[in-house]
Amino acid sequence: MTKVIDGINISQNLKDNLKKEISFLQSKHNKVPGLAVVQVGDVAASSVYVKAKTKSALEVGIEVIDHHLNSETNQNDLIKLIYKLNHQQNVNGILVQLPLPDHINEQVILDSIDPEKDADGFHPLNVGKLSISSKNDENLLLPCTPFGCLLMLKELNVNLEGKNAVIVGRSNIVGKPMAQLLLKESCTVTIAHSKTTELKKLCMSADILVAAIGKPEFIKGDWIKKNAIVIDVGINRVQKEINGELKNKLVGDIDFEEVKIKASAVTPVPGGVGPMTIACLLKNTTTSFKKNLLK
Repeated sequence: MTKVIDGINISQNLKDNLKKEISFLQSKHNKVPGLAVVQVGDVAASSVYVKAKTKSALEVGIEVIDHHLNSETNQNDLIKLIYKLNHQQNVNGILVQLPLPDHINEQVILDSIDPEKDADGFHPLNVGKLSISSKNDENLLLPCTPFGCLLMLKELNVNLEGKNAVIVGRSNIVGKPMAQLLLKESCTVTIAHSKTTELKKLCMSADILVAAIGKPEFIKGDWIKKNAIVIDVGINRVQKEINGELKNKLVGDIDFEEVKIKASAVTPVPGGVGPMTIACLLKNTTTSFKKNLLK
């Protein structure tokens, strides 16, 4: 029987452990981690994500310093705010909610964050540390979504060594760091993308398939090797007919109903990777806080 990997439960366990750790550190040092959340503009999806991240942070005992800027904020003013947060003692993690308005260069903004306060794990210095480290070190600030995917795989208690892993998607946020994390688990890793030839055949060879292509229900059941583990990173809003009515529904990059027939384990959407991303953001903030206590 196919196991549906419960990201809500796994993330809650991680948050419960963080809450206990933060409570202990507060009793010992009279301080708690601080997370600065910077949002520019009022994109509806961004507001939903920020609200969920803020709620989870407060639940585990992290102080949230909120900066909601209007959409006309220019790049220089945003950088000035980030530099201020870089030097603010009560800020251990900085999260700049993406996407940013078109007139702001996202990479310039991400590069301006102090790498030791890089809650998302996107700074080039942290990306470089991930690339050259010999093993997966949880003391590094790791990109949250790939890190969450890895933790879900670990929950299965499956030996990852030697497994053939295929990642569909080559983004800097998911595809590339996911490959690095799986390489350190001694998987044989292939990154596929829009120019890959015979993509279906390649997916059928995967013991572990990570779908991060951004196309709703793109990967079908007959693309899956029997008993493969499938991690669906996609979040797509589509219209579907339900009981004769067209309704909005969140779906992933895989056809869940088809894939779960073939896979040994699969993540759902929603309730899979999404909650893990938030939990790993909180873990990064706590990791940065602990490092700062040792200074």
